[in-house]
Amino acid sequence: MRILLTITFLFFLAVETAQAQQAAADTTVYAVAAEMPRFPGCEHPDSTVDARYRCSQQRLLEFVYSNVEYPLEARQKGNEGTVVASFIVELDGSISDILVVKNVEGGCGDETVRVINLMNEAGLRWVPARQDGKPRRVRVSLPVRFKLEEALPYIMVGFDTVYTEFDTPLAFAGGEQALADYLGKAVKYPPSGNDSCLLGDIAIQLLVYPDKDVRILHMTDFNDLGFDFWFESAYAAAGTLGQWTPAQYEGRDVPSAYDLSISFAPTSARCKQRVDLYAQANRLAEEGEQLYNSGEHDAGIAKFGEAIALFPDNAAFRFMRGQAYLNQNKFAEACDDLFRGRQIAMVSWFDNILRVICR
Repeated sequence: MRILLTITFLFFLAVETAQAQQAAADTTVYAVAAEMPRFPGCEHPDSTVDARYRCSQQRLLEFVYSNVEYPLEARQKGNEGTVVASFIVELDGSISDILVVKNVEGGCGDETVRVINLMNEAGLRWVPARQDGKPRRVRVSLPVRFKLEEALPYIMVGFDTVYTEFDTPLAFAGGEQALADYLGKAVKYPPSGNDSCLLGDIAIQLLVYPDKDVRILHMTDFNDLGFDFWFESAYAAAGTLGQWTPAQYEGRDVPSAYDLSISFAPTSARCKQRVDLYAQANRLAEEGEQLYNSGEHDAGIAKFGEAIALFPDNAAFRFMRGQAYLNQNKFAEACDDLFRGRQIAMVSWFDNILRVICR
């Protein structure tokens, strides 16, 4: 009986192996399948195949249009239209044989190919097509629209109109130095921070209305300082009420935003060494930015690394190095820094990118 079971097992194993080899050897490229390939991120076990496919189409569009850049040559020549590209989704979910079926001049076709190639570079793997329970190589068509639109002079932030273009910019009464002097007096270091020598920076985006009223649009705590520091920052920002000269666009006052940076340093004498160390870390980050922007990428990233070594939980330093890694297509390293920065500062700036590069 044991021999019979062994023979039966080996028989089925041989059949399955042969079927797998046959499937792997099938180099046919199909145009359709019962289950078409799906962009990753939609494989919820409780959803239907149709629901997964619709979700994948939406995710694919989000990926494409968050990464595509309008080529400068096409912009300058006013070239518009839809590029149609096709590619094969292989049995392992990778992309191959990218073809431009319909092009738009000025580099639009090349840009579409670049974005499609980015899927492989980022390690994205599609869910391959299936027919009769077997994976199939299927060619997918992807239209990418390039449309020049006249930029509006404002953006909408919630229900607020915020002008980004103006004839006369928003200004604090007395100028930049007067604003710095005001913040120096208005911002008080919370005594609760002295126990742990807390220090760092909080960024506030302030909206100033034509009637000189102010409202805080965003507050970013780069060092996870906490509520007492948030309160002090908000209180100081609100104290600028009535001290602004509103921006002007086409002869009328318009609402516009201003970015405030508020720094906190502990007042306790025993925290002096930590304060000096933070100043050193900021100098290293500034040097890194200068080096990177001048083309010395590795040296710049190394300087960011020195700053992070001194203050590992500084989100600003993490974002700087993460963005540099992203520009170098070092996605794993970028994921580590950007994800950690997001955890510290609780911001959603990089969420679309993180879904792609963190795998």
